[in-house]
Amino acid sequence: MSNPDVDVTPTGSAPETPDRVAGSLEATGTKAGALNTALAAVREFAQTILLALLLFFVIRNVVQNFRIDGISMEPNFHHGQFLIVNRFAYCPGLHLEIPPLGIDFHKTWCVNQPRRGDVIVFEYPLDTSRDFIKRVIALPGETVEVRNGQIFVDGQLLPEPFGPNPASRDFGPLRVPPGTVFVMGDNRNNSSDSRVWGPLPQNEIIGKAILSYWPPQSWAIVPQYDLTNLSAAR
Repeated sequence: MSNPDVDVTPTGSAPETPDRVAGSLEATGTKAGALNTALAAVREFAQTILLALLLFFVIRNVVQNFRIDGISMEPNFHHGQFLIVNRFAYCPGLHLEIPPLGIDFHKTWCVNQPRRGDVIVFEYPLDTSRDFIKRVIALPGETVEVRNGQIFVDGQLLPEPFGPNPASRDFGPLRVPPGTVFVMGDNRNNSSDSRVWGPLPQNEIIGKAILSYWPPQSWAIVPQYDLTNLSAAR
């Protein structure tokens, strides 16, 4: 005979009350909301990083900053001075450099020729891991010569409004080959330039110096000189 005082307890769990169901749904919703917020934050962070990399990549292919190391361009540019260089001035292209990944890709298309008097930054022909800064003196097909500290291009005296430190040794005459330019440092007696290692191939030019921005007292637009017509410039 059954005992009426003993309750029969089912082997399964007791059914949840409405309050317990509501609490469970609320907890699940809170977790899902937190996950969505975290995913949104990750997406936003990733987009910001990608945008920053894209801007860096684009800017890097248009302009680049360089620090002068040495005295070869004195009295106009000094050791430790920082310059902005226009990479699109002569040979626009694609440049991708990621040293940690061993990526160093460069592809350029030379569409404009440097002008006489331009200050340019380029890869040193004898060691392309180094960058040099010099001034364009003579163009393809011209004959350049240094006599008594003065420069002659095609027999005409080169005006030098930028006021270099003159050379004390003679050079040339030398005819500049096609596809190259003849460059010299403004500090003529303390410069490794085309007088030493020959004319510079134009496809090794990185760009044209356009702005000095550091130190603050050196802030200035790099002066431009129209020395195209030597007979008119005299």
